[in-house]
Amino acid sequence: MTHNPIRPWRNIDRRPSRRIMVGKVPVGGDAPISVQTMTNTDTSDVRATLAQVIAAAEAGADIVRVSTPDEASTAALREICRESPVPIVADIHFHYRRAIEAAEAGAACLRINPGNIGDARRVREVVQAARDHGCSIRIGVNAGSLERHLLEKYGEPCPDAMVESGLDHIKLLQDNDFHEFKISVKASDVFLAAAAYQQLAEATDAPIHLGITEAGGLRGGTVKSAIGMGNLLWMGIGDTIRVSLSADPVEEVKVGYEILKSLGLRTRGVQIISCPSCARQGFDVIRTVEILEKRLEHIKTPMSLSIIGCVVNGPGEALMTDLGFTGGGAGSGMIYVAGRQSHKMTNDQMIDHIVELVEKRAEEVQKAGMPDPAKPAATETAGTLHRAPAAS
Repeated sequence: MTHNPIRPWRNIDRRPSRRIMVGKVPVGGDAPISVQTMTNTDTSDVRATLAQVIAAAEAGADIVRVSTPDEASTAALREICRESPVPIVADIHFHYRRAIEAAEAGAACLRINPGNIGDARRVREVVQAARDHGCSIRIGVNAGSLERHLLEKYGEPCPDAMVESGLDHIKLLQDNDFHEFKISVKASDVFLAAAAYQQLAEATDAPIHLGITEAGGLRGGTVKSAIGMGNLLWMGIGDTIRVSLSADPVEEVKVGYEILKSLGLRTRGVQIISCPSCARQGFDVIRTVEILEKRLEHIKTPMSLSIIGCVVNGPGEALMTDLGFTGGGAGSGMIYVAGRQSHKMTNDQMIDHIVELVEKRAEEVQKAGMPDPAKPAATETAGTLHRAPAAS
C-alpha cells in the first residue's frame, strides 16, 4: 500500500496479490511495481538485441522482453540471457517448442497463451520446462487475438470474453500444479482494457501485468497509456507495467516511470516540477527544463526539483521539493534547498549550478546509506511524491 498518514487523500491501496519471481525481480505482493519494455531488434542479432536490453536497463527497466518466433531466436537467447543485466522474458506465440527452448536458454519468464500452443500434452511439456528451469509464466490475453469460440460466444472482444480467456488459461496452468504466473488482458481501447482489468482483478489473486497495447506513437501513446494505466494504478491494480509505444524502448521505460512517479508509486531519478511559463517569467523556463531533463538523466537517486518562472507559485512549490529555482527578474533568481531560500543565482549560471547541486545531493543521499535505486525491487519505497530522504 502507498500510505501517507499526513496526506490521506494521496493514499493508494494496492490490490492484494500473490508474489512470483521473474528472475531476481519480485512481482506482486508488496513488491514495487516493476517497469518493463520489449526489444524491437531481430533477436537472432545478439549484439543489436543486447544493446537495446542494456540501454533499457540503464534507463531503469527492471525486466525486458524479447520475441522468439523461430529457432534462430531461441538459439541467440542463451547468450542474451547470460549477458543481460536484467531478467529476460521470452515472447512465445503458437509454437510450444520455442517456449521449451527459451526456458532451456535461460529465460526468466515465458510470455504465452497456454490455449494457443497446442493440446494438453504440449501445455504439460511447457510447464515442466518452466518448472525445471525456474521460469515463471505470463499469460498474455489480447483483445486482438481472442480465441474463435469466445468471439462466437460474445460476438466481439469484450471484458467478459477477455477475462474468460484469462481464467481458462489460468486453469490450464493450475491443473498442472503450476502457480508461478502473472496475467495481462490488454487492449488498444482504453475503456475495454480498463474494464477487463477491473474484472480480472476481482477474479484472481495472480499478479497483474498492466498495459494498453498498441497505444500508438510517442505522444499519443504516452497520453493513452497514462490515462488507461494511470486510472488502474490509482485503483491499486497492477504489479508490473509495460508502456507500448511505436518508439525507442528506452522511451517506454521513461514514460512508465513518469506514470508511476506521478502517482507516488515509484521514485527514481529527478522529478522536475515546472511551470508552463508566461509573460511573468524571469528566465526561459521551457528551454531550461529541456536542458535540465537531458543533463540530469544520469541521476538515479530519487529527488524533486522545482523550476518556476516567477514568485507567484515559485516559493510555494519550493517548499515541497528538494531543490528549486524561482525567477526573480533583473537577470537572477533564488535557489531553494530543502524548501528554504538558500542564495541568489544569475540566470546564465543557473543551469550549471543546479546540475552541481543535484549531483551533490545525490552523492550525499547515497553516502547516507540509501540503497541503490538500480535495484528497485529490494530498495525503492512507494509514496514519496516529492522530498527525498535527508542526508546525514
